[in-house]
Amino acid sequence: MEFGVHLPHLGHSTGREPLIKFAQEAERLGIHSGWVSDHVCLPAEFDSKYPYSDDGSFPGSELAWLDAIGTLLFIAGCTENLRLGFTVLILPYRPPVVTAKQLATLDILSNGRLILGVGVGWNQEEAEVLGMPWDNRGARSDEQLQIFNALFTEDEPSFEGTYYSFPKVDFEPKPIQKPVPIWVGGHSRAAFRRTAQYGHAFHAAFQPLDVVSDEWGKVKTECESIGRAPDELELSLRVFLDPEEKMESYKSVGGSESQMIETISKIQEIGASHILLDPVASGGIQGRLEALQNFMTNVAPQVH
Repeated sequence: MEFGVHLPHLGHSTGREPLIKFAQEAERLGIHSGWVSDHVCLPAEFDSKYPYSDDGSFPGSELAWLDAIGTLLFIAGCTENLRLGFTVLILPYRPPVVTAKQLATLDILSNGRLILGVGVGWNQEEAEVLGMPWDNRGARSDEQLQIFNALFTEDEPSFEGTYYSFPKVDFEPKPIQKPVPIWVGGHSRAAFRRTAQYGHAFHAAFQPLDVVSDEWGKVKTECESIGRAPDELELSLRVFLDPEEKMESYKSVGGSESQMIETISKIQEIGASHILLDPVASGGIQGRLEALQNFMTNVAPQVH
């Protein structure tokens, strides 16, 4: 089992020094990967419903958010081995060619550590603030992934799609990784199909294990429908690391060390090989770091 951690790039206490300290300590502890979420400019009021809360409310509405891509570029410069992932990058928020350049730059400057977690988003009002279209965002996102592949692999890439097009271009340098791993988030059939067509992993988040298991089965079915071997894919699950049991238990690896080990065993049983831990603890960023230290010292070594 590989363990990733959500980096503290949101909240009013974040900044240069807390990020450096947290990321470097995570790397020292043997954490596989550091992850960031993606919001740019949340409207003060919106009607869109967050899909991972029971009432549709979004817990991060009033937080300060550092830019996702910029944060990982920064972390790339102060770490050596920590893989760098998005949970997830909202493709409809950005034009694809500029995004591809930023991603290629990140992979090169990190010496091939990028994990491209992608999703189609849920906040229509935020997309409108950014001046980006929201209609057919799933199909637009699929075209963006096709564009990334063309730009990252072809000598003179060009693209002619329904939503995006450009003539032959020079796009250099290419990412170090061939291919850049794509981890697809979402909970719809379109997301499962997108995983099968373009993904290297299905990246689930904050859902009961029976739901995740069912979704993972649907991803495998989509793989089989296009002639792809399901075992080419991995399953990743984002949960809270919650020793104080503040959050809903079905969204968490929480409680005592023995409780955490039991929960991780159940996550393994549904086929997950990667757990992204989102620490929740008293004491701000330092408290979250201490929760991670305790987990990696006393829990992770007992996971097989």
